[in-house]
Amino acid sequence: MTSDSSLPVALITGAASGIGQALAIAYAQHGVRVVGGYFTGDTHDHTVTERLVSEAGGNCLMMPVDVTDSDSVEAAASAAVDYFGRLDYAIANAGLLRASPLLEMTDTRWNEMLNVDLTGVMRTFRAASRHMGEGAAMVAISSIAGGVYGWQEHAHYAAAKAGVPGLCRSLAVELAPRGIRCNAVIPGLIETPQSLDARNSLGPEGLAKAARVIPLGRVGRADEVAKLVRYLTSTDASYITGQSIIIDGGLTVRWPE
Repeated sequence: MTSDSSLPVALITGAASGIGQALAIAYAQHGVRVVGGYFTGDTHDHTVTERLVSEAGGNCLMMPVDVTDSDSVEAAASAAVDYFGRLDYAIANAGLLRASPLLEMTDTRWNEMLNVDLTGVMRTFRAASRHMGEGAAMVAISSIAGGVYGWQEHAHYAAAKAGVPGLCRSLAVELAPRGIRCNAVIPGLIETPQSLDARNSLGPEGLAKAARVIPLGRVGRADEVAKLVRYLTSTDASYITGQSIIIDGGLTVRWPE
């Protein structure tokens, strides 16, 4: 056990960049200790998250986590308890994004996507729930692609993300007797390394073009999503469970032009 054992602990998958990294920093700023999972095949340097959390005054344990491997996810949840003495929050943020038209959609591509973006959420929550009790909270990151809209050449991604709110609603009911809350966050167009990938997502030009139809006039920032997730796991949201909250600058409610 390290540092003040009374401080809450959060497990974040996909914490090496984007929303996961922003959330680790946000938690550090509010006295939440972090176990951050990173994928060893990722090109992002996970030590950057460690440094940023430290600069924010927090305590962070980064470790390799493959959400397609149940043993890997279980080890991360257990590490939170072994290292920090407890586990209060679980954020299923790790995700895969690959473009594939339907006629090029192999079973392997389909299954790989769902294995990470949907089943990986279940594995994260299953592992974390073993160590959680009254007052604990879980949040999964979905997407407006699937959660609200369709997205051409991304049927596998949209299907996985559409399944996340259903999983969270069911777990909210199942885990409520134990005092554990479960919600989904549905980000709109957020500038992250994933969305800046012009091959599999919109890329810089696509994001700039999309910003023109967002009522607030811009794409979102990772830290803005992180603030919502942090709120949902805080005691300020103690009566919110089973919900899917969209954060999109008004994109999904604008009048078509």
